[in-house]
Amino acid sequence: MKPHRIILVRHGESEGNADRYNYETTPDFALNLTAKGKSQAVSAGEKINSIVGLESVYAYVSPYIRTRQTFDAIQSVISTNIHKTIEDPRLRELDWGHLRHPDDNEEIIRERNEFSTFYYRIKDGESGADVYDRISGFLETLYRDFNKPEYPKNALIVTHGMTLRIFLMRWFHWSIEDFENLRNPENCQVVVMEKNSDDNYKIVSHLEKRN
Repeated sequence: MKPHRIILVRHGESEGNADRYNYETTPDFALNLTAKGKSQAVSAGEKINSIVGLESVYAYVSPYIRTRQTFDAIQSVISTNIHKTIEDPRLRELDWGHLRHPDDNEEIIRERNEFSTFYYRIKDGESGADVYDRISGFLETLYRDFNKPEYPKNALIVTHGMTLRIFLMRWFHWSIEDFENLRNPENCQVVVMEKNSDDNYKIVSHLEKRN
């Protein structure tokens, strides 16, 4: 049985979001949440609590520090709801490669925006297409989990902005143009997919588009 809801959350504000110079000295996977990010994550937990009530939750979490910290803060609010938690590396953020000066990252962002945010492959890193491939593998795991006896009514996925958008693209079979026209969700934005009577899902949260 498919869950009644699939809830996706982008991590809270990280040290990299707050100060881009942190990307020069700290690997992306090791960036922590800021105090603001932790507060955002608690608020996200409260919002999820208001959505699921007493229903149980099966959680999938990116192994990056900031996503694990985000989930920990969410879990502090809904601990009694959590049925099981799995860390899955396929939910990690787009790989930006090795440490580099933030000005170099800005140049990469400019080039990627001009070329294609989906097809452009970052040197020593990934393209959006690479993330699409690993999310496709993650969905196979998700579908198998849905068939487990007594799977909860809610699946929670704590991940990253680009990865969240590509999850939605892959799930709903959006075009590349549709994906590229969608803005990243805000830090700790909660995106809810609800199952209809026809067993398909619809997004019931607002998503910002570029134009």
